[in-house]
Amino acid sequence: MRRAYSPAFLLRLYETMVRIRLSEESLVEPILTGEVRTPCHLYSGEEAVAAGVCAALKTSDLAFGTHRSHGHYLAKGGSLPEMMAEIFGRATGCCRGRGGSMHLAAPSQGFLGAAPIVAGTVPLAVGAALACSLRRNSGVVVSFFGDGATGEGVLYESLNFAALRRLPVIFACENNYYSTHLPLRECRPHDNIFRSGVPFGVPGRRVDGNDVLAVYEAAQEAVRACRTGAGPVFLEFMTYRLRGHVGPNDNIQGLRTDIRPETEVDQWRKKDPIPRLEREMKRRGLPAPPRRRRLWERIGREVEEALAFARRSPYPDPAELEYYVHEETKPVL
Repeated sequence: MRRAYSPAFLLRLYETMVRIRLSEESLVEPILTGEVRTPCHLYSGEEAVAAGVCAALKTSDLAFGTHRSHGHYLAKGGSLPEMMAEIFGRATGCCRGRGGSMHLAAPSQGFLGAAPIVAGTVPLAVGAALACSLRRNSGVVVSFFGDGATGEGVLYESLNFAALRRLPVIFACENNYYSTHLPLRECRPHDNIFRSGVPFGVPGRRVDGNDVLAVYEAAQEAVRACRTGAGPVFLEFMTYRLRGHVGPNDNIQGLRTDIRPETEVDQWRKKDPIPRLEREMKRRGLPAPPRRRRLWERIGREVEEALAFARRSPYPDPAELEYYVHEETKPVL
């Protein structure tokens, strides 16, 4: 039995997923034409995880991302124009054009950063959770990472320390079944990622990552556990990327490097989280199709305006090359 949700809440989840999807799809052509030169790991297909988890957080709660974190950044409240400008390498970007797609940050919204190093932000999230614990501020920290991170030792060191100190951190694994181009079945002898924290006494749960309401409910319970001192918690979200590992289609000079069978991708398209929430809203009697169309059109205009902002923004001044490298060279913003 589904919980009762207000129409406004369901529409907010829906809007977040649509904004992520349209933003990602708008980057396809600029990537293919070479206008966008930073490597882009698109989040299309995985929107329900970011939307559902971040809906359970307060702005003051913190989150850390990965190489595929456009969705996390937007769901946590990051500026769409600043994200686009960052991806285009412009000085108006969220990291002043120095980070690109894989180094997004929105500290004012509680998104403290993403990084391409696999599992690289996991210990940072644990450190932030330690700070929350020491300050007794009831804050919760989410560490987003992919299934590939479960092959990194730092994840288990982080789980151990978080369990030892009962830190308010949620380990949110987005399992899209592929570590770059390697199928999960070739990486692990057992399909049991959600049990990764069990040796350390960290409870784990597997969740349908394409069902945004299931994601939200699992995240809400995990947040509640962390706020009451019962953390940490490990959540494994089963999902699937509809685009290539990096870029739209993993084509390199005409060579298709995506080993996923087309039939598999087609099967997952039928599980797309956005139409899935549409069906759930229809079952609940809201909203009418014209209203949904207007929402898509409105967000589409937001995306177009963000792209235009990025394109007309200047590149960083070469004279500022050393800014932000050392404390004494960082300007006052």
